[in-house]
Amino acid sequence: MPYSDLPPKPCNETGPKATFGTAGFSLLEVLIAIALIALLSTVAITQVDKIFGRGQGNVAHIFVTQSLEIPLLHYSIDVGSYPTTSEGLKALLEPPSGKSDKWNGPYLKKLEKDPWKKEYNYRFPGQKNIAAYDIWSSGPDGIDNTTDDIVNWE
Repeated sequence: MPYSDLPPKPCNETGPKATFGTAGFSLLEVLIAIALIALLSTVAITQVDKIFGRGQGNVAHIFVTQSLEIPLLHYSIDVGSYPTTSEGLKALLEPPSGKSDKWNGPYLKKLEKDPWKKEYNYRFPGQKNIAAYDIWSSGPDGIDNTTDDIVNWE
């Protein structure tokens, strides 16, 4: 009997003879797998911004609520009050005009920008934090007085 006339053997048989069954994935199975991988990749990529955005918000929150508290307190003890709005946070790095005799800084090594590469906002006397000063970041949108602002008065 010629070799081509042999009936196909089931795929699960083993041995030295060649097997003639169907093995592998159908086109439909491959397409479903590709679609699932694409769907999962899309979901993962859209979540990356939220994951990193949360970290940036935490950095800005720590800066406005804690990191400037001690330098501003030292400044106010030395000079007699917090820097005015016009003097701003730069008064922690360089003496404002007319206050160099009381100024014992610099009170900071460097004035950092917020995680979105914008200057932090400062106001004294505070309008929201009446007893002291207001410090805030305009957040990811860069616009003041929106819901994503990160502030020291809440």
